[in-house]
Amino acid sequence: MTAAVPEPVVRDAATVMLVRDGDAGLEVFMLRRNLNSDFVGGAYVFPGGAVDEADRHENLEPIAEGRTDVEASTALGLDPPEGGLAFWVAAIRESFEEAGVLLAYDTDGSLVDLRDPDQEARFSAHRKAVDTGERRLVDVCADEGLRLAVDSMHYFAHWITPEGAPRRYDTRFFVARAPEWQSPLHDDRETIANLWIRPGEALARNERGEFDLMPPTVRNLHAIDRFDSADDLLKAAANLDDVPTVVPRIVTDEGGVRILLPGDEEFRWRQPS
Repeated sequence: MTAAVPEPVVRDAATVMLVRDGDAGLEVFMLRRNLNSDFVGGAYVFPGGAVDEADRHENLEPIAEGRTDVEASTALGLDPPEGGLAFWVAAIRESFEEAGVLLAYDTDGSLVDLRDPDQEARFSAHRKAVDTGERRLVDVCADEGLRLAVDSMHYFAHWITPEGAPRRYDTRFFVARAPEWQSPLHDDRETIANLWIRPGEALARNERGEFDLMPPTVRNLHAIDRFDSADDLLKAAANLDDVPTVVPRIVTDEGGVRILLPGDEEFRWRQPS
């Protein structure tokens, strides 16, 4: 008898949609994953990744502006309500590592400004150290006197990878305005390209087969495409009282392997295999 293959561990993860107002309206920042990646290679994604143990610092509140751990945990629906700030910290860390964007307040209370070449070089070194695991983001904050901008970063969506997938993540999606005086970029390692794009354009390009997107990315692009400006989106996100958990289903039939999402007709009657 063939031994059953154990289900992969479901890892906590966090992703942030960085938005701004472009000439034609709301834009979102996206990265293209390395074509050789063993996970969604070539797809366009938002900055994000797994919540690391380094994100689960025993006391994050001293470096988190405007949101306690209990408040963060309650917003995420964690029971007991603890450990929630780690998701905000992970999303900010991933944004810093993958896109060079640090959502943090400087000592003067403004978002970190990287226009000065010396400051940009210093934070570039911080980014590399955090990315390689040499330093934790909390240590960079302590050295620079920073507080992470968790107050202006809002919980927006919750997706869990379906059973049967080779890797499974319990992912919280956040939305935040991109800092004005920072320039996002890709890391040329995990990601190979970056762009600002209107959500509707990304969806149209995906429909034409020009722009690979994962189902959660598609759904979130549809969700933010309803808003004309970053202000409108952030105001709505700040007032979300209930964020539903979305768990797609993988089905195999004569049509091959497919993913069903809530709202699909088959989803209502198909049972997980």
